[in-house]
Amino acid sequence: MGKSTRVEIPDQQLAAFDHLVERFADIERKGKTSPYTSVNGHMFSLLGKDGVLGIRLSKADQATFRAQYESGDFIQHGAVMRDYVKVPDDLLLDITAMVPWFEKSHQHAQSLKPK
Repeated sequence: MGKSTRVEIPDQQLAAFDHLVERFADIERKGKTSPYTSVNGHMFSLLGKDGVLGIRLSKADQATFRAQYESGDFIQHGAVMRDYVKVPDDLLLDITAMVPWFEKSHQHAQSLKPK
C-alpha cells in the first residue's frame, strides 16, 4: 500500500471558518474534508486544504475586496475559481472584520438563479 497523501487543513484556519459560519443562523457548514457553504445550489465559500479561504462575490465587491486587501485569484486544483477572491489569512482570523464580507458573499449567492 502507498503512503496516504491526505492533507489536513490547519486547525487555526478551520476553527476560524467554523466560528465565522456559526455567526449566521441560516448558513450551514458543509463538507467533511473540504468545508464549504452554499445556498440555492450555489457554493459561496470554500476552505481549501491549504487553509486558504475563497469567497464568491459580485463583480463590484470583488473589485473593492481586491483593492482593499491586495487579494488575488482563488485557485483550487490548479484552476481559478470564477467570481471568487482569495481571503488573506489575517482577515480570515479576524472574525469581526470578516463577517461583513461573508454576508456579502451569502447575499450574492442568494441573488443567483437557484440550481
